[in-house]
Amino acid sequence: MAAEFRREAEDVRRDCSGFDLKHISDCAITLTTGHPLHIAFGSIAPQNGLGLGVALVGHLPSTDKWTTNWSADVVGSFTGAWRAGAYMKFVNTNVKPIVVIPNPDPTQPSPPQDAIHPYPVYTAYVQSISLPKLLYYGLGPSTLPGAKSFFGFDETIVGGNAIVPISRTGRINLSLLGEMNGRFAGVHHSQSDDRPSIEEIYTEATAPGLTSQPGVLQFGEGARIKPALLNGGFNLNYLVQFQQFIAPSDATYSFRRWTIDLDHEVPLYRTSRPPVMTRDTNTPNQCAIDPKDDKCPSVSRNRTGTVAFRVLVSRSDVGSDSVVPFYFQRTLGGSDINGERLLASFDDYRFRGPHLFLLQESLEHSLGSWPVGVWLAAEQGRVSLQDDNGDSGDIRYSVAAGLTLRAGGFPVVVLSFATGSSEGGHVAFTIGTSLLGGSPRPSLH
Repeated sequence: MAAEFRREAEDVRRDCSGFDLKHISDCAITLTTGHPLHIAFGSIAPQNGLGLGVALVGHLPSTDKWTTNWSADVVGSFTGAWRAGAYMKFVNTNVKPIVVIPNPDPTQPSPPQDAIHPYPVYTAYVQSISLPKLLYYGLGPSTLPGAKSFFGFDETIVGGNAIVPISRTGRINLSLLGEMNGRFAGVHHSQSDDRPSIEEIYTEATAPGLTSQPGVLQFGEGARIKPALLNGGFNLNYLVQFQQFIAPSDATYSFRRWTIDLDHEVPLYRTSRPPVMTRDTNTPNQCAIDPKDDKCPSVSRNRTGTVAFRVLVSRSDVGSDSVVPFYFQRTLGGSDINGERLLASFDDYRFRGPHLFLLQESLEHSLGSWPVGVWLAAEQGRVSLQDDNGDSGDIRYSVAAGLTLRAGGFPVVVLSFATGSSEGGHVAFTIGTSLLGGSPRPSLH
C-alpha cells in the first residue's frame, strides 16, 4: 500500500504540473481514478444533491485461483445527505473467460473486453445512506401533484451476492445470480418550506410502513444471459430475478417481488460501447479492465453510437395480511432512489406502486472524436396498486434530449431536458454513483 501511495504521488506530480489542456485533463483523470486513493463524487439520490468525498481502493495478494479487490468510500452533500460503504470482490480467475462474440472476423479489431464471459464473482458489502429529502405523492398511477410531501430515509445494507457463469458456450453467456441482504431502514420527518412532511398528511393506510420499519432479511435468485449476436452487432442483456423480503419481527411487512428486465442494444460502430458499461469484477470505486490489473480504460477518441430498447416489468406479491412498505416500492418519474432514469419528464419519484411496467427507447451518439455525446430517449410506463392486475390507469409518456460525458474512468455525466407529460418539463443533471466500469452499488429498494 505504501508503494502504491508513492506511485500515485508521482502520477499527481507529473499530471498536475502544468496548466495546458493536456495537463488539466490528465490531472482530472488521475485525481478521480487514482489508485489507491481518489476523489469520489456523484449524485447520491435525486433531491439530495451531489456527493463529494474520498475512496480508498486496494487488493489482497492474488493466488493462481483467486483475485480479491476491495474499496471503501464516504461522500456527503451540502443538503446533509451522506453515504458510506465498504465493498469486497472475490474473483475466481481459475476459470478461463469465454469470448461471447461467435466467430469474430479476423480482419476486424478484437472484441471489446466487455464482450468476455464473466468470471465467477462473489461480493460482500456493507453500506449506509442517509437521505434527508425524498418525495412522496401517495400510491398508484392517479396521484395528483398537489399531494406532494417530503420524508427522510436512512438505510443500512449488509450482505453479499454471487454471479456464477454456468454456460460453456459463448453464444448464450448464461449466469446464475444469488443474493442475501439484511436491510435496516428508517423513515423520519423532513423539513421543507413549501410542502408538509409525510406524517402530516399520510397515515399507515395511505403510506404502508410509515409507522414501523422493521429489519428485513432479503434473499434473491435470478438468471442472466448476455449474448452478443450477429458478430457483436446485436447485444442482449436479459435478467429474470425473484426476491423475498422477510420481516422476522412483523410479518405484515413481508412480501415477494419478481422482475423481468430485457435490454437490447445495437452498436452503430464496431468500437461502440453500451450505454451503461459495468464490470462485475470491479467494486463501485474501480474502473479496471481486468481484475488482475489496476489499469483503467484510456480516454476513447473513437466515434461511438448505440441504439437501445428496454422492457422492464416488476410485480410484488403479498399474503392476505401483508403489505409492501412504501419505501421499498419502485417509482416512476425523473430518477428513482438508485439514480436510474425512469419516465424522466415527471418529477422525481412521481408515481409509486408495488407493480411497475416500463418501455424505454434511446439513442446515444458521440460528437466526432470528443467524449461528449448527444442522447435522445422516449419512455412509456405505469405503476399499479397491489390489487390491480396491471392494466388500470393511464400510460404515462416522456421524451428527452441531452448531452453525455464519458472519458476513461470518469463517472457518466448526463444533462437532459425531458417533456411530454401534462405536468411540464424536467431538467436533470446527474453524475453516476460508480466509476465508469465499476459495478452497481446495492439497490436501495
